[in-house]
Amino acid sequence: MTAALINVPKKARNGDIIEIKTLTSHVMETGYRHTPRGEVIPRDIITSFTCRFEGDEIFHADFFPATAANPFLSFFTTATKSGKFDFEWIGDNGFSQTASASITVE
Repeated sequence: MTAALINVPKKARNGDIIEIKTLTSHVMETGYRHTPRGEVIPRDIITSFTCRFEGDEIFHADFFPATAANPFLSFFTTATKSGKFDFEWIGDNGFSQTASASITVE
């Protein structure tokens, strides 16, 4: 089971630039390693991350095998109104994880 940690300010003033931080737990197996018996360990990575605010995409990242395990992301946006951020990670082997956080803009 994987877990996501989200850090979004609870409150901000209209026009403030806010930092959003996310961390998700995932092994991120590259598909390039082999077992001691020489068998390829299948690739198992997160392939994309999307952040939406009130349904509008505000940040997107694509991941590749060189991405570290438990990927941490930090990005900035401008606080313009109160609402909800939705976060989605998609990956190999049917991996899908979501989380959300709200902000109040004064």
